Amino acid sequence: MDGMLPSRPVSRVRLLPSAVADRIAAGEVVERPAAVVKELVENALDAGASRIAVTIEGGGIERITVEDDGAGIEPADLALAVERHATSKLADERLIEIATLGFRGEALPSIGAVARLEIVSRRQGATEGAAITVTGGAKGEARPAPASPGTRVTVRELFFAAPARLKFLRGPRAEADAAIAALRRLALAHPGVAFHATVDGREVLSLGPATMEARAGRLLGGEFASHAITLAAERGPMRLSGLVGPPSLTRATPAEQHLVVNGRPVTDRLLRTALRVAYAEAIERGRHPVAALFLELPAPLVDVNVHPAKTEVRFRDADAVRGFVIAAIRTALGGAVSAPVAAAPLRLAPMGPMGALAEAPPPPLMGLPLIAPPRAAVSAPAPAAADHPLGAARAQLLATYIVAETADGAMILVDQHAAAERLAHEALKAARASGAVPSQALLVPAVVELDGVSAARVVARAGELAALGLAVEAFGEGAVLVRALPAALAGADPAPLVRDIADELAEDETTALTLRLDAVLARMACHGSIRAGRRLAPAEMDALLRAIETSPGSGTCSHGRPTWIRLAKADLERLFGRR
Repeated sequence: MDGMLPSRPVSRVRLLPSAVADRIAAGEVVERPAAVVKELVENALDAGASRIAVTIEGGGIERITVEDDGAGIEPADLALAVERHATSKLADERLIEIATLGFRGEALPSIGAVARLEIVSRRQGATEGAAITVTGGAKGEARPAPASPGTRVTVRELFFAAPARLKFLRGPRAEADAAIAALRRLALAHPGVAFHATVDGREVLSLGPATMEARAGRLLGGEFASHAITLAAERGPMRLSGLVGPPSLTRATPAEQHLVVNGRPVTDRLLRTALRVAYAEAIERGRHPVAALFLELPAPLVDVNVHPAKTEVRFRDADAVRGFVIAAIRTALGGAVSAPVAAAPLRLAPMGPMGALAEAPPPPLMGLPLIAPPRAAVSAPAPAAADHPLGAARAQLLATYIVAETADGAMILVDQHAAAERLAHEALKAARASGAVPSQALLVPAVVELDGVSAARVVARAGELAALGLAVEAFGEGAVLVRALPAALAGADPAPLVRDIADELAEDETTALTLRLDAVLARMACHGSIRAGRRLAPAEMDALLRAIETSPGSGTCSHGRPTWIRLAKADLERLFGRR
């Protein structure tokens, strides 16, 4: 009949050729160069390596080499090592006491199915090594070869045998960054091992054996190392150790939450939820703490056989783990739990109805010291100001909310941080629309410490950031120098601002910064706005109200939260049963 879909022919069930099956399996294990690096480095760690060197060329598509000084592979086992489901890491078939990072026996054959793979290995104490190659699934014969003790695995022309997957990769820089990020996670989980990495001939990582604290400081930055709180707790068979950042040190994304379970870096929802709950009353909503947590528990209590990439785990008693982690973090934070550190003051200018800056700025919003006991700061009546839509400021509550009164008896409640954030955002957008965003040079340039990948990412976008009023340049390994800030953010702390922008750039490196300007400007505005917890003088509160009245989109902040609410006189009367 017309309009009917054509019927599909019925096919006989058949076994797929081994080469096709291997490429399908490779799609689960080897989705990008970072996965290759992760699998090969995990093999090296399982082999007891004390030193691991990684070389990446062309984003990992052209070449990846992982060399270690581990136990090595017997010549007679080389041919078996590149067969699917062949492994030396399982003592039996129960899959309940897995003490190694790898165990499926899929990594090497999966890589060989889609690339040109060469393994050269020599057992410790042996006099001769051996080598084997796999090209697009075609396995060669093992042969004698000169080799140092340990194993060297080289992967060339990744995905030459599966060209469709190449279309889904990012650029070489983004792929190399992802591979180094995977290496950093493993380096953090195994501080006693030395790690070295080069990308296109440039050394990007050089870590000698270290303590957990020293390794975390190298990888997560000096600021974290200086302020992190050491954590050590036990409950029954569970042990939790590591470092957690103070509530004043947060990030825009959870990217710097490093979670390790029995030596395995994981992206576990349960543990991230526990982190969020532990900090819930200590940090601003929407911000994320920085942490490096190492959870150890008996192998039978955790299932690592959940996902081919082995980045997810399942706990036998999830509630017990969650409760233990929350309690341990809260205990470690102890007296450190407090309100977020107040930001430096910001000078705001009111904007006209279409977003243009008004000619006459209000009194500057001067910074006031944080007053510990939350009390209302009462201002003198201002009858003339009450005629404005948002009325006259009457008080400040909890060092966070402005209470205003209008001429018709309505009460206005304003969230000072949310409102100031929207104003700063609109000012930045208006400046951007009129050309380059004006900048203000810092009297003393600020050094912001980042990890090496993040620093390179920010410096690579220096030209685009300069158009936003943020002047940055390279400053050694893992740091950037900030010479100027957008004029609308004068007085803001450059360090958290630059870190948040690095996080924003990491989320999608293939997209031009100009296409994500609003998100970047929103993050800038958040750092330049008046913080909750800052006391404001009556003139500052009224200036903020006047600016809100003339700013577009001022009903919500950059994250969509309301900046102010109105309770009419009738609403108040109903609340108190007067009508």
